[in-house]
Amino acid sequence: MSRGALFDPLFGADRVAARLDDTAWVAALLAVEVALVRAAAAHGVVPEAHATAITAAAGSLALDPAELGRASVEGGNPVIPLVRALRAAAGPEAAPSVHPGATSQDVVDTAAVLLAGWAGELVLDDLRGAADAAAVLAAAHRETPMMARTLGQDALPTTFGLVAAGWCAGLDRARTGLAAVLDALPVQLGGPAGTLDGLPPAVAADVAAALGLADPGAPWHTERTRIGELAAALGVAAGACAKPAVDVVLLAGPGEVSEAAPGDSSSMPHKRNPIAAVTARGAARRAPGLVAVLLAAMDGEHQRAGGAWHSEWETLDDLLRATGGAAARLRTSLEGLSVHPDAMGRALPGSPSTGRAAELVDRLLAARP
Repeated sequence: MSRGALFDPLFGADRVAARLDDTAWVAALLAVEVALVRAAAAHGVVPEAHATAITAAAGSLALDPAELGRASVEGGNPVIPLVRALRAAAGPEAAPSVHPGATSQDVVDTAAVLLAGWAGELVLDDLRGAADAAAVLAAAHRETPMMARTLGQDALPTTFGLVAAGWCAGLDRARTGLAAVLDALPVQLGGPAGTLDGLPPAVAADVAAALGLADPGAPWHTERTRIGELAAALGVAAGACAKPAVDVVLLAGPGEVSEAAPGDSSSMPHKRNPIAAVTARGAARRAPGLVAVLLAAMDGEHQRAGGAWHSEWETLDDLLRATGGAAARLRTSLEGLSVHPDAMGRALPGSPSTGRAAELVDRLLAARP
């Protein structure tokens, strides 16, 4: 997904992007190094005085992401130059205690899941907001009759409330699934070959506790099911956002619904376009390809992958932006959606019964998590 000041707001990704930018990455990498050295000191791996000095150095270290990026080219990841800078800032006595027992992947993976959690909080918030807005629409229009469409054609009467309740159910399921995956994201700590050589196992548990992550019990350098599960959960959430978005676009055509701030047309001033729903759908459309990249990267060879792991970093960021943007724009659409029963009624034969549909609305809303 495109990044930056031009497209992030348009596609709703600006809030999530602020938690995934280069500055956030550097902060996350340093947070992992600090948690690691403090946990190592607690178990006697490095002197406590060294951990104190390194913590202070990390807090005052000003790293330019652009310079760090250029310095990353030779080693293939940003941890190598970051550790070099942190050692220089900590001073010659404490420098050997920086990055104790870890490999670069330990720090990058842990920083990546840390950032996913930070950004994921916003995605979950917007998914909840969109679902709540759909629930309000469902309750208000549980008996508002409209024509159901199957295969794009008029079918039988339903109610708009039941349509909105279906949106709500999908969004709730997606949010619950994503929350479970985010809550289980673990720290990564295995050392150069994934054997925890030179580190007590309790160090990983302490790092996890310090960062608010799960303790996996064992390293997962090339066992990437957790990243695959995260990708799948984000993809499902994007799809759950796309469904109501496309419905709003289609219902806006005959004037059955309208957004609170419909978009103008550059060439047709009479048009009022459902732009929030349009851009929610646009953001969600990017997700499946990004999910595919992350699933393809699960085939890491032996104990350290060459290239597959590297492909995850920006892809995961982009997927969080895409799904977060879809949720944010859908929330805007549904929170400001106006329903026009007269327009809905034009396609209806006679006065249809709405009792069964209203009962289903009540059942779906009562089952919300």
